[in-house]
Amino acid sequence: MFSTETLSDYLLVQKFIEGDSNSIEVLVNRHKNRVFSYILLIVKNQELAEDIFQETFIKVIRSLKRGKYIENGKFVSWVLRIAHNLIIDHFRKEKLKATISNDSSDVDIFNSQKLAEDNVEDHLITSQILCEVKELITELPEDQQQVIYMRHYMDMSFKEIADQTGVSINTALGRMRYALINLRKLIEKKNLSLTKI
Repeated sequence: MFSTETLSDYLLVQKFIEGDSNSIEVLVNRHKNRVFSYILLIVKNQELAEDIFQETFIKVIRSLKRGKYIENGKFVSWVLRIAHNLIIDHFRKEKLKATISNDSSDVDIFNSQKLAEDNVEDHLITSQILCEVKELITELPEDQQQVIYMRHYMDMSFKEIADQTGVSINTALGRMRYALINLRKLIEKKNLSLTKI
């Protein structure tokens, strides 16, 4: 009789998909330290990290059950990407919550030329461009994806990125440079137009 503890991630995923609920428990225990440390490193808040950690594995389980996981030999990388996206979603929601109240001002801040000019079509085009860029980012190597997310989605400085990822500032800057070069290549290769006409 073999122990599930010794099975590879791939076999454990297969067993879970086939209905063995113990397999997911083994996977969670195997990778929990790495995933939780990664989340905590970025959010710097124990409670929030625990919430995102739980949400990550709920999403992992749902995705596995729906057949959304494609085996590429890197189960933990896939889990970390899910955690990363949930962290970004959290920070995005926090930014939205920090809205301005119109009550405390004599001037109507919502009555501006800029807001009047932006129509639904502009918002749709901007939204489409952002979706396409996010899709392109997923095609970059993982270290380049990480530096883009931290810099542009989380507003981190290159010093903070270097500290968080354990590399020098020059390495972080280099990764960003290569990420932008590779994004340009992908845009040209796919013949995309990522501007409003």
